[in-house]
Amino acid sequence: SPHLSVTNYEKIRTKLLGKNDVISINRKSSWTNYIGWGAAAVFVIGFGLQYFKLDESKTTIDKLATEKSLMQESIVDLEFEKQEAEKVLAIVRDNNNIQVALGGQEVAPNAYAKAYYNKETNEVYIDASGLPNPPEGKVYQVWGLKLDPLTPQSIGLLDNFTANNSKVFKVDKADGAEAFGITLEPAGGSVSPTLEQLYTLGKV
Repeated sequence: SPHLSVTNYEKIRTKLLGKNDVISINRKSSWTNYIGWGAAAVFVIGFGLQYFKLDESKTTIDKLATEKSLMQESIVDLEFEKQEAEKVLAIVRDNNNIQVALGGQEVAPNAYAKAYYNKETNEVYIDASGLPNPPEGKVYQVWGLKLDPLTPQSIGLLDNFTANNSKVFKVDKADGAEAFGITLEPAGGSVSPTLEQLYTLGKV
């Protein structure tokens, strides 16, 4: 560039310096920050609600699964009870079965039972719904009797008495029985009947 005089240099310098004024920077308005924080809060709340709903759904599913399991157990129980009822009805309605009423004896005057006896097959079913639950450590024992001379024959125990809802028990066959009796015996049964604990007795 050509040589500048001091005067011209100063003029140019002054003009250049005058153009370098400080430029003020306007800050962005604070509401944009609020929008950002608000969006974050909405996200956090929404995530929390979704987690709560998910947890609630899992609880509902677990509850429904438990109810379904209980319902299935109830259906099985009802089916079992239905089969038991049908079996009892079949026994009662079988014309080949003789119904023998067993009346209460001195030790239990209000007790009663029924024996369903098939003379052709010698099969015996006992309806023990009229007997009280046996004490702990005791069991009812059924006897087939021949009367002349009096000969008792054990034809079975009424095990699991409390658990049997129908109170109908199939016992052993009784060949030529002329009467049936039920005594209360120690758990496991006895070789001969305890006559002092004779609960019911009935003649064919």
